[in-house]
Amino acid sequence: MRSFVTAHIDLNRIRENAADIRRRTRVEVLAVVKSDAYSLGAERLVEALCDVVDGFCVFVLKEAVDAGIYRRTGKKTLCLGPPESMNPDDYHRQLITPAVSDREHAILLKSAHPALCVDTGMQRFACVADQVEATLNAGDIHEAFTHGTKPEHATKLKEVVSNRVSRLHAAGSALLDEPSAWFSAVRPGMALYEGAIRLTTSLAEVRDATGPAGYSGFVAPRFGVILMGYSHGLRPGSVMINGELRRILEIGMQSAFVEAATSDRTGDRVELINDTLTPQAIAQDWKTSPQEVLVTLCKTARRDYID
Repeated sequence: MRSFVTAHIDLNRIRENAADIRRRTRVEVLAVVKSDAYSLGAERLVEALCDVVDGFCVFVLKEAVDAGIYRRTGKKTLCLGPPESMNPDDYHRQLITPAVSDREHAILLKSAHPALCVDTGMQRFACVADQVEATLNAGDIHEAFTHGTKPEHATKLKEVVSNRVSRLHAAGSALLDEPSAWFSAVRPGMALYEGAIRLTTSLAEVRDATGPAGYSGFVAPRFGVILMGYSHGLRPGSVMINGELRRILEIGMQSAFVEAATSDRTGDRVELINDTLTPQAIAQDWKTSPQEVLVTLCKTARRDYID
């Protein structure tokens, strides 16, 4: 199906973001490209990042295989989620490290040299403190990590694991400003994509109102229509037309009404993500995370890579 929305993805900016993270932290950088690189296209992203990062993170095995990470880059991938396969060969072939959170999985995947996911507060597919030592021993594990969002999560990881592993990491994008959380590596996700994404469409129609309009009968003196709706992830909020913020007046399945000024014309560019309408700003309106904004709005968009 043709998309009338385009995600303009600046690969150079993403590379610069990764290089800056490496310079600041001076530890290994594991680029998070799960969920098709936040709906930006994992295949192109891993190729763009392969010479500026040390490895990649996905959620499950299939994501790494589908993106061809090992074939495209020759670098390791860490699966952050529960094991999708209990066959160690599935991981060996793709240079993938599975994550385990209990002794049983550690034993089954021992020859794949798994990493241990430790529970420091998330309480989700992670090993609790009193089972860490037994799980480490069962799987011959030398790497441990946590899904941390606060400095105390990183501190707890270090306390629980102590010196039992040679490789430790806790810092995703939320902890990149916390040097105490950097350890052996950092795992930036959203931080890689900051300032690199523009999401645009155009005004399919513009007209002066002759009365209540749309399904809801909204009232506005002048409005435009864009070919993006709730089936594309659009939610109430704002867009930008000709450098000015405009309200979204009503959202249908595949189109939406937006405010229009007297100077706005059919064909004018409409920006849904830019330097003003950042995923962080939109997330405040949606009462959610910037990650959800990016994945949701870019999922059905046509991709225009700038390199």
